[in-house]
Amino acid sequence: MSTPLPSFAASAAFDDAPGPVLVQPETRRLDGAVREAYVPPFAPPVRHGSLADLPFDNASAAPQAVVLSRRTEDGRWADVTATQFADQVLALAKGLIAEGLVPGDRIAIMARTTYEWTLLDFAAWAAGLVTVPVYPTSSVFQVRWILQDSGAVALVTETTGQAAALGPELDRLPDLRHMWVMEKDHLDRLVERGETVPDQEVAVRRGMLGPDTLATLIYTSGTTGRPKGCVLTHGNFFAEVDNAIELLYPIFKARSAQEVSVLLFLPMSHVFGRMVAVACVRARVRLGHAPSLKAEDLLPDLAGFRPTCLPAIPYMLEKIFNTARAKAEAGGRESSFDRAVSVAIRYGEAVEAKQTGTGSGPSRALRTARTFYDPLVYRRIRNAMGGRVRHAICGGSPLGRRLAAFYAGAGIEIYEGYGLTETTGAATVTPPLKPRLGTVGWPLPGTKVRIAADGEILLSGEQVLRGYWDPAAGGVTPAAPDGWLATGDIGSLDDEGYLTITGRKKELLITAGGKSVAPAPLENWLRSHPLISQCIVLGDNRPYISALITLDPDGITHWRQMNGKHPVPAELLVNDEELHHILQRAIDEANKLVSRPESIRRFAVLPVDFTEEAGHLTPSMKLRRGEILRDFAAEAEGLYGR
Repeated sequence: MSTPLPSFAASAAFDDAPGPVLVQPETRRLDGAVREAYVPPFAPPVRHGSLADLPFDNASAAPQAVVLSRRTEDGRWADVTATQFADQVLALAKGLIAEGLVPGDRIAIMARTTYEWTLLDFAAWAAGLVTVPVYPTSSVFQVRWILQDSGAVALVTETTGQAAALGPELDRLPDLRHMWVMEKDHLDRLVERGETVPDQEVAVRRGMLGPDTLATLIYTSGTTGRPKGCVLTHGNFFAEVDNAIELLYPIFKARSAQEVSVLLFLPMSHVFGRMVAVACVRARVRLGHAPSLKAEDLLPDLAGFRPTCLPAIPYMLEKIFNTARAKAEAGGRESSFDRAVSVAIRYGEAVEAKQTGTGSGPSRALRTARTFYDPLVYRRIRNAMGGRVRHAICGGSPLGRRLAAFYAGAGIEIYEGYGLTETTGAATVTPPLKPRLGTVGWPLPGTKVRIAADGEILLSGEQVLRGYWDPAAGGVTPAAPDGWLATGDIGSLDDEGYLTITGRKKELLITAGGKSVAPAPLENWLRSHPLISQCIVLGDNRPYISALITLDPDGITHWRQMNGKHPVPAELLVNDEELHHILQRAIDEANKLVSRPESIRRFAVLPVDFTEEAGHLTPSMKLRRGEILRDFAAEAEGLYGR
């Protein structure tokens, strides 16, 4: 795994766009293949201070700059200046101190993506505390485990229901001394309690913090086994966000702060959402929070906030696309929509070819066609996202070349990335004006990516965690003792250092014939189909590859309406011949991605969807394969029966 490699090739730079000069990755080869890629840091390392300083530094440097906006009860968005935010952070930090919390204490936060989450995060840091995110959808057992393992002395929940559910477990949580509920105005009471604490006490606690100080314990979502607490320092966050800000200058460095804004609707309990929030505060980019992903809630938030950038996961971008096509089909415009899609994809690919030096760019005819379809299709999609979106940061799983090209052609630049909780977010990301559709980009500046002999992706950089939390071992156990973090993912680097993710090492299927199959490419492709919600590919120790498929409720409703079918229970659809014919065509298309031994031979439609509540998905929408195969063992066996 740490085989010596030849020396680095000379790096090459280019400056064909405004913003910082991008540095092409330095690469190392072994046995004719690129096995390592590295981009030097764009931002100098932070040697002093902590994240707790950011609100106060902003207030000093640009007191009237709008750094956040919060949703008011009447549905409007109220701007929050740097001075106002710093004052609120200071007041809440004093309240936490007044309650007796001491530096190094862990405080857990269990809430949706709200303004209060970010406020509490920075207030806890200013008081010298360590924040522990808890998914609001977690089971009582999961919450208890995280609180026990982290030794949290305080818990802030969003709702009284969340607090009440934990009541029977309190006798098992001897360290937990405080519980506050946002909807009961407990944060306001904390502010009142802190009025007797001098401001200097917060300044002293901030002065005790440095880049090596523990900032947060983020527990992995746990696709297998029990979640582990990732120990992330203030320095880990600085290395991550400072280099991301410099690299993604179109998002974070517009000429005016009013030109850029980010609406965050991803979970703050996940490192991706957290990293985005910290980056926005660091760069003084206006940040808003949207707590609900339901269309009836999110669409008004998008329309009111009108972001220029959206952090997203592929599932959301797939949903937006499929919904737009369903509306076009319902209005009898599906042919026009499909032509517009084809134009956008060809346009996005032509732009990519020009930017990578392999083509001359969109032809005049293609530019004309794109201009024609912009008000008919592309603008409608942008309007559904608020009307001003020009950029999206996408992570969690591969988006796919086709959809990435479509969004690029429709006027939304996709910065696709790859990373882990252990890397404080992104370890690779698509560089501006240098896309390579279907990949997850280059190493984030300051990061090294290595491909081990067995294909596993190894990562090294200042954003890599200090280690895993292990109270039984007396503190922190190293995660990368040799300087390289083994990710458990498999992938490859191309000649220019772009990374492509193939799948999870533990999820590789070995057929009875000895063929190794990565299920992720097939699953990701099929999941993008409008009638498919989730897909799990099977075949370990089996004679061939098969799949279990769940149906997308919105897609199925639309399909029934367009085909004059009466509503029927889902269990009656699993054997519908017409539906099976459509799904078979989708599988035939997916099979074009792989060789014959890797292709799906048989599939079954399940009458229920995979959900987090049933234990089949993690909070970040990843499949829990063991639980799925346990609960649907009969259906899986049926795919191999005679």
